[in-house]
Amino acid sequence: MSTFIESQNWRYATKKFDASKKISEADLDQLKEAIRLSTSSYGLQPYKIIVVENADLRAQIQTAAWGQSQIVDASHLLIFANQINFGDTEIEAYAKNTALTRGLTLESVTGFADFMKSKISTLPEDVKNIWSAKQTYLALGNLLNAAAHLKIDATPMEGFVPEKVNAILGLNELSLNACLIATIGYRHEEDALQYLKKVRKPNTELFITL
Repeated sequence: MSTFIESQNWRYATKKFDASKKISEADLDQLKEAIRLSTSSYGLQPYKIIVVENADLRAQIQTAAWGQSQIVDASHLLIFANQINFGDTEIEAYAKNTALTRGLTLESVTGFADFMKSKISTLPEDVKNIWSAKQTYLALGNLLNAAAHLKIDATPMEGFVPEKVNAILGLNELSLNACLIATIGYRHEEDALQYLKKVRKPNTELFITL
């Protein structure tokens, strides 16, 4: 646990990345696996993660993200996009995957699938979209923790116009909505924030024991 806490103290939301430093494929694979293994409601993972490598696309996204330099300077750009109007089709796909992964019959997981449908598919579309968007934050948390463990810098970003990013990447046609951005790479030595002490509330203010 001490190593985990040390990593948390080391990480910060990097504002200036060293564009000359790239994440290795092996480390990127580990970060992807950390995202894949993230917790999510019922294990449904109602989102996609788009890894944007194309420089032209990243430049366009920068204009939709208030011109922030991390978008183009970081080693990799990840877009967390929640699935719009998640429902029966996606739940049935999850049930099939569960049966296949665990060597079960599809009939044996039908009851659970029907239960999930009764809780999710019946919700109003706007409520479902809020729910699926919240799930991306769980996946983002795993990415941030895994990156810190690997001493890779990561910056979570909400400072962008989702509608513009959706249009740039054609997400509307895929029933996806960009709700989070994460830039990952290595801090530039000129980024002054890395030299400042981390500011957090003390335990006496943050926690309430009843």
